[in-house]
Amino acid sequence: MTPIRQTLLLAAALLVAGCDMLGIESTQAVAERREADGKAVGGACRHAGRALEDCYVLNRKADRAAVFAGWREMNDYMRENKIEVVAPQLGAATELAAKPVQADPGDAKAAPEEKAAKPAPGKRSAHES
Repeated sequence: MTPIRQTLLLAAALLVAGCDMLGIESTQAVAERREADGKAVGGACRHAGRALEDCYVLNRKADRAAVFAGWREMNDYMRENKIEVVAPQLGAATELAAKPVQADPGDAKAAPEEKAAKPAPGKRSAHES
């Protein structure tokens, strides 16, 4: 090999090795990160006592296979060590689940109930004096 080729090969090897230092992730690194994130999500869902289907709905961007693997691993771990479910105390999903369902004001079924509960304008209810 000529010295020019050796120098070019060495430079190419250094450039390829330096890609990680520049913040450019390889496809393998991205796939491993997505899988690890999915497993973490699945494990957290199981620990919080959420059903697997609920976990899929709440985390649409997570890889389903990884979520299932994490959920299953946490399930096995919790059974072996007799760990109880920890109910989530904070979070958007908890707040949404705690709110009662309100009827739509334009809904025909809700209209008779609202009319019975509210007095007509200008009239006082029996409780007001």
